[in-house]
Amino acid sequence: METILRNIRADLRMSMNGVTAASMRAKGVGYRMNFGVDVPRLKQIAAKYVPDKVLAERMWKEDVRELKILATMLCPPVRFSKEDAGRWVQGATNQEIREQVCKNLFQELSYADELVREWTGNEDETIRTTGYWLFARLCIIRADAINRVRSEELLERAKADLKNESLLLRQSALNTLKFFGRLSTDNAEKVMWLVADFEYAADPLEKEFFDLLSFEFKL
Repeated sequence: METILRNIRADLRMSMNGVTAASMRAKGVGYRMNFGVDVPRLKQIAAKYVPDKVLAERMWKEDVRELKILATMLCPPVRFSKEDAGRWVQGATNQEIREQVCKNLFQELSYADELVREWTGNEDETIRTTGYWLFARLCIIRADAINRVRSEELLERAKADLKNESLLLRQSALNTLKFFGRLSTDNAEKVMWLVADFEYAADPLEKEFFDLLSFEFKL
């Protein structure tokens, strides 16, 4: 294990991009260490190793951008429990890590629909944001899990969070409505019916959301 980690760190140092790392820091994306390695290169590094739960857990705990992303690539979904997901979701504290863990791991879990239901109902806004993004990922890949999600309840939650002060939460909620609507014409009509009261709202943000969704679905 220690040898593998040393080899991975050596690969990261050789692939380091200081300009990218500095740009991320300037934008407020902070880690204890950030090598600035792009995702395609991280995929190449991950391909050298056999997926391993223990290794992934070790890397996920590190406050190192690249190790966290590699953890999502090298964690076997079949060995990842719901309790594990509950721990890992708390470590998805920025949008890049959130997108990577949802795409590489969470969307592959057989109980992804349960995570969506629980996380989008969580009081923690960071966890809700991840829950919405996970649902959007399930829509993108047209996973069977979508059919096990109570869409009416989820869409109502997303609509409510369109008014949240958190920009990331609002965007994730909007993505939930967009990607659900893209699945079918019927779904698009459901979304537009849901936000119909936004069309003539006094709140300019609500009107903007209505216009965005209307343009999205050409309805």
